[in-house]
Amino acid sequence: MPRFLFRNPYIRITRRILAVFCLASTPSFAGSWTGLLVDSRCYAAAERNANPTDTLTSVDRDGYSEVRRCSPKPKTKSFAVVPPGGPGFKLDPEGNAKAAELVRMTGKKSLYRVTVTGEMNKNAVKVDSIEAAAR
Repeated sequence: MPRFLFRNPYIRITRRILAVFCLASTPSFAGSWTGLLVDSRCYAAAERNANPTDTLTSVDRDGYSEVRRCSPKPKTKSFAVVPPGGPGFKLDPEGNAKAAELVRMTGKKSLYRVTVTGEMNKNAVKVDSIEAAAR
C-alpha cells in the first residue's frame, strides 16, 4: 500500500469513523419470547433423563408432560421458559426474582404461560420484564 494512505489525516479519521459504525451496528439479541414457565432444575433433569442407547430421543419424549411435571412452586428459586416446539432457556438472577414474584402473586396454577422481554446472552436471558401471557 502507498505510504500516503497511512499519513493522510482524512483517511485516518474516515477509517476510525467506519470502525465506530461497524462496532455500533453489531446485532443485538434483544427480543420477546412467550412460553411456559418451569422449574429450571427439574426441567434440566427431565431433559437429561434419557436412555443412553436410544437414538431417537426427540421422538420418544413427551415435552408437555415434562413441562407439567416441572411447573414452578412458590418456593422455586431458578426458572426457565420453554417456548412451544423449542428448547428452553434459563433466566438470569434478576429474572428469577421477577419470575418468583409472578408465581407468588398469581397463585397456584398447573401451567404458567409468560412473555419475557430481554436480551439473550450465552445460556440465559437477561430479563427486562416478565408477565403473564394471554392465552
